[in-house]
Parts: sequence; structure tokens; C-alpha cells
Amino acid sequence: MGAPNKNRRSIKSFKGYSIVSCGTLQREMNHLRNTGFLDADKVLYTAPGLHERQMELDSQLTRQIENAKRYSSKVIVVYGERCFLDPRDPYRNTDKLIQEKGLGVSRVKARNCFDLLASEKEREKISKGRKVYWLTPGWIRYWKTIFKNWDTGLANETFPKNDIAILLDAIDDFNTITEKSPEMILEFSDWMKLGIKPQRVDMDRLKTMLLEQIQ
Repeated sequence: MGAPNKNRRSIKSFKGYSIVSCGTLQREMNHLRNTGFLDADKVLYTAPGLHERQMELDSQLTRQIENAKRYSSKVIVVYGERCFLDPRDPYRNTDKLIQEKGLGVSRVKARNCFDLLASEKEREKISKGRKVYWLTPGWIRYWKTIFKNWDTGLANETFPKNDIAILLDAIDDFNTITEKSPEMILEFSDWMKLGIKPQRVDMDRLKTMLLEQIQ
């Protein structure tokens, strides 16, 4: 017999919990719901890419946590610790914002959305010594929203410092985009002045981080 699967649904369920996630990860979270892993009472999303608009992130995350509490007594927030930093108060970060919402609200222990799909050690192995700008499928689908306040100068200062952009793809979305909207990838790549390479990963890390919040 093989080792027991720590993600088996017979062991833990998300019943009694609602989820609030960054919209950039909506396709990954929907996949977990559709495959039966994520049986939460409710899954709510903020708009994608709000880390570029911190006060709007504060507002939307607060509103969605309050909405989630209408469905469940416990809420899991799928945001990284580095996604929010109040520009008016350097000590008020993602965890501080969540603590303000009271008991029953916790956060997956990831630094950012990329860390949910591949650990730092795994990303180091994938990078093969290259300087990488990391992406998830949501970044390609919503890049015009995420970077809507960026001008050409800021883009030119940011992206060309990297050797390549690597897409951490747990849902084979790169092939879907390539087949249906290849211009989306080409336009984003041209704007960044970086090639985009897909890297298949699995859902195990994301599943584990969600399960760690079940009490």
C-alpha cells in the first residue's frame, strides 16, 4: 500500500469555511472547486491585481471578508503577506488588515501568489540561474488591468532587468490562451520586452496551504 494522501477529502473538508481570494487566482480556485477538492461554503474574489492599487485592495478585501462572514463563521484569505502594505502606515500589512477583521479569519502562509504554486526552492530550480519575472495565468489574462497605471518608462525600468518571464501554470491555461487568444500573450510579451515561457506545476502546494488553515 502506498503512503496516505494528505489531501484526501475524507480527512478534511472546507465545510464551515468561506474563501476570499485574489481574482488573479480565480481559474486555479475554480479548478479546485470543480474537481471536488474545495467544498467551501462560498468562494469570493477581489478584482485581480489590486496589489498595484493598495487602498482599493484594502477596501475590496475588507468588503469581501465581511461578505464571507455572512456564509461561514470561518474565513480563509488567499493572499500573500507581501500583497498589501498600507501607504499611510508601514506597519499595517496583509496580516494586520486581516487581524482587524476579528476571530475566525486566517490567511494562507504564502509570500505572494507565485509562492502558492511553487516554493522558493522550486522556483530556484526552475529558473536555472536566470533572473525571472514570475507569472500565473491570471497575470496574462488581466495584465492590462493589473498594469493599467503603468507608463512605458516604468515598464522599461522593470521588466528588461529580467532574463525571462516564466508562467507557473497548474491548469494548462497557457495552451488554452495560445489556441484561443494568442495575441494576448504576444501583446503582453512585447509590452514587457520579455519572452514568456510556460512551466507546468501541480496543485499540491496550493492544496496543502489551504488545508493548513482547517482547524
